[in-house]
Amino acid sequence: MSMLLDRTPGFGVYVHWPFCAAKCPYCDFNSHVRHQPVDQDRFASAFEAELATMRERTGPREVTSIFLGGGTPSLMKPETVARVLDAVAKNWTVPDGIEVTLEANPSSVEAERFRGYRAAGVNRVSLGVQALNDKDLRFLGRLHNVEEALHAIGLAREIFPRLSFDLIYARPGQTPEAWASELEQAIGHAADHLSLYQLTIEEGTPFHALHAAKKFIIPDNDHAADLYALTQEITSAHGLPAYEISNHARPGAESRHNLTYWRYGEYVGVGPGAHGRFVENGRRTVTIAERMPETWANLIEAKGHGVTGGEILTRSEEADEFLLMGLRLAEGIDLSRYEAFSGRGLSSARLSMLQGEGLVAPIGNARLRATPAGMIVLDAVVADLAR
Repeated sequence: MSMLLDRTPGFGVYVHWPFCAAKCPYCDFNSHVRHQPVDQDRFASAFEAELATMRERTGPREVTSIFLGGGTPSLMKPETVARVLDAVAKNWTVPDGIEVTLEANPSSVEAERFRGYRAAGVNRVSLGVQALNDKDLRFLGRLHNVEEALHAIGLAREIFPRLSFDLIYARPGQTPEAWASELEQAIGHAADHLSLYQLTIEEGTPFHALHAAKKFIIPDNDHAADLYALTQEITSAHGLPAYEISNHARPGAESRHNLTYWRYGEYVGVGPGAHGRFVENGRRTVTIAERMPETWANLIEAKGHGVTGGEILTRSEEADEFLLMGLRLAEGIDLSRYEAFSGRGLSSARLSMLQGEGLVAPIGNARLRATPAGMIVLDAVVADLAR
């Protein structure tokens, strides 16, 4: 059944592997470089302990997807991945054939390791390709070149039933013509899913300082909006329409795990810096784990979990998050679910104003979506609706 037809929000498990071979200058994720080999046995034991603690909190559930993210999970040994997946299956019901994704970098790809992941139960790989020209790969601080990227894509297509890869666009000096031809090339190599992100300058990253010092210039908002529109046009023409702002898939090949986030489902997050959101004692609870990998492992060894932060959301916070996540999707939101969270409907005056401006559109009587114009200014649309 197509994942878009089965609209259940789902229950996912996210596992964060925090280590990278090098830190990319645009990245603000919780990732760490270690010059000594990581004690994978210790981290696998810590994941096992934290998953068991999370199971005590969620009770019995049926898992709809598992995602190994990072960092660079393709630096994990296949044995480590197998231990994590076994621990998930020991704690909850894991039906056969559900989506199990592992993020990988083309530079840390070895055929043996890929086959080991497949044998451990991974059935979908997400490759951090980021660009298909060597000059921009160097600018983005990647450790691979185009040849290695294409080799990794070919290998992944051979070994895994499903594959996605990421590209970053709106790079310095990138013309619409250059992006169009790179995107066409990417689609030629893609299996059934692409994630296409605009380069954004995040605080606290090396790119933030360089950009502030005018060492490079990224396309302005109008130019970026043109590149976004071009992206929608080309992917749709090739049968990979956007099902979410930055994510494109052949119908039925959407990422089940990411749909769980955007449909405001529940998920457990384990690993350094991981976040979780699940219903506990009838209330949606947020968990946030300690960010530093070794500190996180110490905490688990001391008390069975590495959660250092979190909160119980109010109904209006749930309603706001539901809007913010759900309007990113082409399928939009179920208005009755919004009412169930917030205890009230959306303001009809605001709705008709946004509709008049061409930023939102109803789907039948039951759903609401952002239009392509609304997607570009989505934060403002959500702020308007949530007031």
